[in-house]
Amino acid sequence: MKTLILVMSILICVFSCKHTTQQPETIKATITISTDASAKPYNPMLFGGFMEHFGRQIYGGVFEPGSPFADMQGFRTDVIEALRELKVPVIRWPGGCFVDSYHWQQGVGKNRQAYGEYRWGVIEPNTFGTHEFIELCRRLGAEPYICHNGLASVQEMADWVEYCNAAEGKLADMRKENGHPEPFNVKFWSLGNERYDTAYIHRVRDGAKAMKQIDPSILATCSGSQGGMKKVGFKVSPYLLKEAGEYLDYISVHNYWLARGHELPRYDYLTAITKSEYPEAYINLVIESLEETGMRDQLKIAFDEWNLRAWQHPGFPRNNVDNYEDPEIIKLVEKRIKGNHLADQYTMADALFAASFFNTCLRHSEDVTMANIAPLVNTRGPLYVHPKGIVRRTHFHAMALYANELEELVGNVQVISDKLRSNNDTVDVIDALATVDKNGKSWAISLVNRHPTEKVACTVKLGNKLLNDKYVATILTGDSSEAYNDIEHSDRVAPKEMELSFKKGIAKLPPHSLIIVHVEEE
Repeated sequence: MKTLILVMSILICVFSCKHTTQQPETIKATITISTDASAKPYNPMLFGGFMEHFGRQIYGGVFEPGSPFADMQGFRTDVIEALRELKVPVIRWPGGCFVDSYHWQQGVGKNRQAYGEYRWGVIEPNTFGTHEFIELCRRLGAEPYICHNGLASVQEMADWVEYCNAAEGKLADMRKENGHPEPFNVKFWSLGNERYDTAYIHRVRDGAKAMKQIDPSILATCSGSQGGMKKVGFKVSPYLLKEAGEYLDYISVHNYWLARGHELPRYDYLTAITKSEYPEAYINLVIESLEETGMRDQLKIAFDEWNLRAWQHPGFPRNNVDNYEDPEIIKLVEKRIKGNHLADQYTMADALFAASFFNTCLRHSEDVTMANIAPLVNTRGPLYVHPKGIVRRTHFHAMALYANELEELVGNVQVISDKLRSNNDTVDVIDALATVDKNGKSWAISLVNRHPTEKVACTVKLGNKLLNDKYVATILTGDSSEAYNDIEHSDRVAPKEMELSFKKGIAKLPPHSLIIVHVEEE
């Protein structure tokens, strides 16, 4: 009997230690913020977005003519108003895989025709094109970032730049006839999406060269690496950098850290949140690629597709579709829409992963100068749009806090934290970032407690002083780590103003929470 009890005790211990190996009362972390080290600037483009003609991102998302929420031009005004809360600085469009079948000339002017879009298996109505995209960006105060069809000719690429940016000439006249006399002045351009073969590399080289002959002021990028739901992806091709690097300003990387499947995979909070340090490993790999080829000083990193969860699209993308009315095609399209929109997936894990992702990019702000959550609206995006309104998902609020609460410069922070474990993944329980104003006095300190159920005793030292007061703060948390927002309960997870109390440097951080605390240094 004693042997049986001993075996059962061991099994209980093993099971309970699968996720975290420490008792709650021992969980601690120490944050040391150096006030002597030089703080570094960061680019607000890190808080950018991406929109593709996929699911209901465009149609039924930002653009829905006939909706009671739409204006005379078809834009959803409730969506525009919500996105303004994120201060979105840049939007990448129109894809993504979608661009492989997209030809920009078909999406301008009055005589547009719907067409079969084989990559995602739907009929593209073609009512949202270049002009509508620019209008959306202007309303949001965002820089437009256009991604080319990577299979198109170099001439087609150069022509799109000329159409958008030229003041005079045949294509400028075409734009004027289509209702926009002044140039769009699109600064950011990508040559294709997630293609890496030799022919593509040559097209990048020749396309970027031709585009910059049209407008030398543009900034060009191309797909350099993607992760494939792994801790790190693959390195940037040295051949790509050798052949095309001199014509580029960025190198684009993509990753989603929770895999998709034919059937919708479901992930618990711990499995999801322990992926939070994966972006750090991936960014370091890309930096290493640039360093090895001597291109680090010239090329910045545009993490222009990122999200915790990969988009759900069973059976797609495809290289051809014979019949868009095939019941099997229709069934797969409906399945992906339903899978991506299920509200209970978007828990506190999504919010805290987003915070951790921004912390990583901000720590690497000398290399990473743009990031675009994929997507911005619907699918896996932070804003869910439905016919009767909108829902701000958990990661919407995390993004809004980072866009609105940080100071101008990134400070030097050391984090010493106990660990959180799930299966084969280990992550610091606490993540932190400190930003400061140009005067070096006003600090915004971001504190992320990833633990699903326990408070963490977190010590914060600012310079040579332990924090020891009550400070104004904003907290984002939920009634459980699996909390989410949906149509019926749209504010279950929402930020709240609070006072965070430190005693001799120690504050008790609530579980599964993001707190941004403001400290004025004397």
